Amino acid sequence: MTLRGRLTTAFLVVVLGPVLLGSIFVALTVTTVSRDRSAERLDNATATVRTSIAAVCRQLQAAADAVAVVPAQNRSAVAAQLISRGLASDIRIVANGPSQLGVTAPTTGNDGWQDCAQPAAGRSAAIAARAVAGEGDTVTAALTVDGAFLDRLSAAAGATVSPTSEQEGGRRLVAEPGQPLALTLTVPSNRPTLLYAVLPIVVLAAAGAAVLVARRLAHSTTRPLGELAWAADRVAGGELDTRVPIPRPEELGRLAATFNRMTRELQAYVQALTASRDQLRGHLAILGETLSSTHDLHRILQVILRTALAATGARAGLVLLIDPAEGQLVAQCGVGLAGPWDVPDADLPQQRLPVGEGVLGAVAATGEPRRGHGEPSSAEPPCLTYVAVPICAPAVPEEPGEPPATETLGVLALYDRVGGDGFDDADLQTLRTFAGQAGVAVHNVRLHEEAQRLSLTDPLTGLWNYRYLRESLRREVERASRFGRMLAVLALDLDHFKGVNDTHGHAAGDAVLGEFARRIRVGLREVDVAFRQGGEEFVVLLPETDAYGGAIVAERLGAAVRDRPVIVDGLRIPISVSIGVAVYPEHGEDSQQVLAAADRALYAAKNAGRDTFRLADSPDVTKSGVSAGVHEGNLDQASAVPGGPRPPQHRRGR
Repeated sequence: MTLRGRLTTAFLVVVLGPVLLGSIFVALTVTTVSRDRSAERLDNATATVRTSIAAVCRQLQAAADAVAVVPAQNRSAVAAQLISRGLASDIRIVANGPSQLGVTAPTTGNDGWQDCAQPAAGRSAAIAARAVAGEGDTVTAALTVDGAFLDRLSAAAGATVSPTSEQEGGRRLVAEPGQPLALTLTVPSNRPTLLYAVLPIVVLAAAGAAVLVARRLAHSTTRPLGELAWAADRVAGGELDTRVPIPRPEELGRLAATFNRMTRELQAYVQALTASRDQLRGHLAILGETLSSTHDLHRILQVILRTALAATGARAGLVLLIDPAEGQLVAQCGVGLAGPWDVPDADLPQQRLPVGEGVLGAVAATGEPRRGHGEPSSAEPPCLTYVAVPICAPAVPEEPGEPPATETLGVLALYDRVGGDGFDDADLQTLRTFAGQAGVAVHNVRLHEEAQRLSLTDPLTGLWNYRYLRESLRREVERASRFGRMLAVLALDLDHFKGVNDTHGHAAGDAVLGEFARRIRVGLREVDVAFRQGGEEFVVLLPETDAYGGAIVAERLGAAVRDRPVIVDGLRIPISVSIGVAVYPEHGEDSQQVLAAADRALYAAKNAGRDTFRLADSPDVTKSGVSAGVHEGNLDQASAVPGGPRPPQHRRGR
């Protein structure tokens, strides 16, 4: 049964129960009262009839006595007068001799007169009373018991008086002295037949009205509940804009208003979550794109930090990486930092924290995350709440077959969650995820840098290889052309290196090449770049250096190689180098021409007896038929070449 059916039944039981009980009570009460009233009326009628018949008997006795006391000759006249006056229906005088009226009047006989003093059973035609005169005459006064007499008794008694036998609902009066007639008294039926007919109609009408009212009340009560259930189903299906009408400001109305308010708040929360989800998806898309499309570590860390801030609602954040050489945490990027940490990103790496000290140092040392309230330490960024997790990456096992270990690379920290609440376990788990991304990113970038370094450097000497030479030379030529500067290119070749390999072996030759590369690096500035072109051939780029500066470097490198033999396994191996010097834009319009001019100058130095340097000829000298790259390897001749020494601002200081 539905709720509406149950409420309807309950209303009907509450309403119709008392109505039915009341109607039964009324019917029983009316029946009892009617029966009592009928008995009372019969009692009254019986007393009235007895009194009336007794009065009639006294009246007849008085009439008989009146006739008896008068002289005999007057008795007939008196009797006639009394009959005319209605005091008796008939008066008979019986003398000792013949009747004066000429009629014999026995007290009981065929005429059915019943003496009031001597009642007898049976039906009587009249009632009579006797009187005896002085002469012994008997005077009998009678009153006929006919319909008129009975009607008068009925009218006086308020009941139907009949000489019939006892009837249902009537009362029988037996003959007795003073009541010579055997009569039956009945009163009209006092049953409220109309009431009995009207009462079911009233009950049925009340029942119908109760059913209608019950259905109306049940409908008005269950309709808001049905609408509320319908709205709840729609909300459960995702339609959060569903609202319930509020009919009246009563309990169900307040429930509907509460449901609507709850739905609105839920819709606002869902919209906020959707916006946060979309924002987080955007950040994750940017993060994924950044991780997959760039090896710029600073940019990757910035994207990871900002995504973590958006995901957790933190006000500020910081990323630090461990410098293994110094054993310190070096700040890489930060957002929203306060105090001494509020510096530009370019100056942020100057902020350093010892590993093992403070909250961030402890996280880096132990690899365990931490979160809490209050300022972590005076050296760290000021905050009210914080959460910090280690940035870890897979480490290479020391022994084959060992399980992979993790290496702590740095720390990712967030500060002061927006809203004043502290960071919870969900924020810690989220930050672990971003720290893992940061660890993978740092690891990948370092692997990429190492792979790039290996692909662009010579593994024997540690110098850049020929592949990186072409790119660097092209880049330096473009820079020199754009800013109007000069670029000196040195081509170097170890003299008689094949003899070193043939005499002392390739291991000794490799040692010689390594030592030669070391001496080149020592004799150069930080902006200068050295390359191993192949075999025993090397190239050096000297940015913002003219021919005079290039000659100085060539002379210095030649002396550094010549003056100190290379010691390999106790053997002193003397070495020397031939050098060719070319300058952009004097000896070539692009990188290939300048490098070719330096090669020609190198071969000129070898042809001149080795262990020297030569400066390349200018292009116009070459066109005139003079062999290129034959300038003597001394500073005076280097200064005398066309376009040799440049103004001081272009000259390389040595």
